[in-house]
Order: sequence, then structure tokens, then C-alpha cells
Amino acid sequence: MPSFPIYQVDAFAEEIFRGNPAAVCFLPEWPEDTILQSIAAENNLAETAFLVLSADTYTIRWFTPAIEVDLCGHATLASAFVLMELLHHPGNEVVFQSPRSGELRVTKEEEMLYLDFPTDTITECDYTKQIEAATGILPQKTWKGKTDIIALFESEEQIRAMRPVLSEIAQLPCRGVIMTAPGNQVDFVSRFFAPQSGIDEDPVTGSAHTSLIPIWREKLNKDRMTAMQLSTRGGKLHCEYAGERCKIGGTARLYLQGKIFIE
Repeated sequence: MPSFPIYQVDAFAEEIFRGNPAAVCFLPEWPEDTILQSIAAENNLAETAFLVLSADTYTIRWFTPAIEVDLCGHATLASAFVLMELLHHPGNEVVFQSPRSGELRVTKEEEMLYLDFPTDTITECDYTKQIEAATGILPQKTWKGKTDIIALFESEEQIRAMRPVLSEIAQLPCRGVIMTAPGNQVDFVSRFFAPQSGIDEDPVTGSAHTSLIPIWREKLNKDRMTAMQLSTRGGKLHCEYAGERCKIGGTARLYLQGKIFIE
């Protein structure tokens, strides 16, 4: 029976059961997309990363339990962690090629892994009434990025206490909605809700920070920032603005490894 390896890694986590769990699957070649989607649904994690090695380059794709997504930070970080820590990838950098997001690099500095991702292009827009209907709080401002809507609020306490109506969020034309505010002990905080993508609340969303970094860089007038995503599991991120690119750093922990069998 054909089988291939699978790993589950807690990304943006300093200890097990924190951060965002991602599955990482290495494949000899690409099967039908229906197989990839079925595996992601079976894993029932926010994202499963699939990787195929060709000509010394890893092509990477990401699936939620419901859809394929353009970019996923935590599953890319988890993939680099597996390659560097378990599969003896040489050097301190892994280069991935994404059919939807181009070249993506992950570098290791001591224990920290840094994603090198394209900075999102965001445009101010007016979804304030829709966000108010979902949260009961009128945001100060909203933006639209490539895939997400970003809503700015006044305080960390508002973000922590938020219990949005997911059916309202699901109607918005986006992958998901990022709620953000200034942090009390870090530069900024956030939460990410994406019921339209099969994820009610994502624990830690690396790709969302490609949108958050340029917003907070402008507001705080600083290129290096710390961030917390305030889900139940929680996660800390180290962020750096570098023009058209941004760096998003975190640590990871291995939870399990095994094999997937497909008849």
C-alpha cells in the first residue's frame, strides 16, 4: 500500500500545545487535487502543507480542510522546521517555490525561524459597518489586502474579549478577517477569523502578518516589531518590515510523525 511521511508541528510555539498546529506531508509527485483536499480534511487542522522535491527545489502548497489557499505562514515555518531539524537539510536556509505566491525563504538564526514573505499590498476600504455587525464594536478603520480584510480597534482588551458572529464574517468577500489593536506588552495584537475558509478562528496566522506589518510600521514608525495573536493557544511573532518583503519569526515544536496510507 503506498505511503508517505507526515509530521505535525506546533508553529510559532515555544512549547508543545501552543502556537498553531500544521501538518507537513512530503510527496514523491503531485496526486489529484481531490486527494490533497481529502488529506487536509482528514487531518482537520487549519492547514496542511504538501511538498514535492524537484531539481533541488521544494514546491509547496497549502490546504485548509475546505480549500487551497494562496499563502500560509505557519505551515511554511513548520515545513522548514521539519527539513532543518529532522531531515538534515544543509545550511540555515530553505527555499520553497509556491505556484501561487512565488519564491519563499525561511532562514534559521539560533532557534528562531524567519519567514521571508512578500509584503501585502493593502488598500483602505469601508467594511466598518459589516465588522460592527459581526463584533458589536465599530472599528476605527478597515483595509483590504490580497486575501483578507483587516480591522483596526482601540485596545488589546477589545480583541481579547471579542466573540464575533461568524455567520456575519462568512459573508464578507475575503479569505478571512484580521482584527488588530495596539498591544499592552508587544507592539500589536491580533486575532484571525475565517469561517468562509473552513477555519472559525486560526490560532496563529503567519500570512496575516504580511498585511499587519505595513499597517503597524506606518502607525508606529518602526521597522522591527513584536506581535501576539490572542487565540486560546496563542503565539508570539517577531516582525520586520523590509519594503516589498517582510520577515516573520517564530519557534516550533514537533508533536508527532508517522505515515499516511492511501489505497
